[in-house]
Amino acid sequence: MDYNENRFLNLLDLNDYPVSWWNSLLELGHKIRQNPESYAKACEGKIMGTLFYEPSTRTQMSFQTAMLRLGGTIIGFDNPATSSVAKGENLKDTTKIVSGYADIMVMRHPVEGSAKAAALTADCPIINAGDGGHLHPTQTLTDLFTLKEEKGTLENLTIGFCGDLKNGRTVHSLIKAMICFKGTRFVLISTSALALPAYIKDMLSAGGFDYREVSSLDEAIGELDVLYMTRIQQERFASEEEYLAQKGAFVLDKKKLLGAKSDMIILHPLPRVDEIEIAVDDDKRAMYFKQAKYGMYIRMALILTVIRNLGTPATIVRGRVHENVICSNPNCITHKESYLPHLFEGSSDILTCEYCDNRTLI
Repeated sequence: MDYNENRFLNLLDLNDYPVSWWNSLLELGHKIRQNPESYAKACEGKIMGTLFYEPSTRTQMSFQTAMLRLGGTIIGFDNPATSSVAKGENLKDTTKIVSGYADIMVMRHPVEGSAKAAALTADCPIINAGDGGHLHPTQTLTDLFTLKEEKGTLENLTIGFCGDLKNGRTVHSLIKAMICFKGTRFVLISTSALALPAYIKDMLSAGGFDYREVSSLDEAIGELDVLYMTRIQQERFASEEEYLAQKGAFVLDKKKLLGAKSDMIILHPLPRVDEIEIAVDDDKRAMYFKQAKYGMYIRMALILTVIRNLGTPATIVRGRVHENVICSNPNCITHKESYLPHLFEGSSDILTCEYCDNRTLI
């Protein structure tokens, strides 16, 4: 398979790019927020393809709105049942075709590593809008932008992540981003069954970051500058019984907020189910609706940056093909799309899958 190596400024994983590039996006997002009219024709004549293989409200609509506000147009689908995917078309063929029509492509997919797989052969830049429980880099940009606009800094913050830390791609992406800023402390609030994956804990340990795991929101809330709530994601569980065993484990209410700092901010990638009571919406610390609007501005900045190719494209393939090694993650895209080369990094008896970052013993 021929790779589109370094041809486009794809955004598959935010950590593929230096912090200086992130900061340039945040600065551009701030300028757009301050004066959106100045950018109304910045993408005139450009087309964005949106391929949403699973349901989305905020991510899909904020991307579409961002492109329209920049003067561009959109094509795509929000339900694979209305496309040739329903006829059995593979990921490569779908993305190859759409990338021939569009100047930029945004994709959300329930299978981990799908964005990387698409970027290998697409004929336009790919933006990862969420791949299974793996990563969600544009939500991370939204979170960083919200933190910068509301807290004034990305350094020396104590952040509590609460809920489904195992399957929460927004959590994984934001932690990987925040380890790039000095003084960050992490408090991981979850049940043992929904704990943060080992490979991300390894990153924290390797970087010497201060983190601790607790099982109670009350135990941690008083020390937090930021509380990042997440829902227990039913769609990530193998059965309804497993989901119900975890549902409702952590609920933020006004009583719990009595123990929090007056300037703590509450974030949530949304949608919520029952993990934040409606009464909390009226608290000045509740930022999740504002956070969603911030997402539109930072996605405008991202679209503009990618289309103008402002930056050095990230390397797509870092490791090499191991034909006889099978990724141990059952939800990896390599198990769904058999034509894909089995790409891994590492040379010892533990290899890291390039698509989903899962570690596999050989």
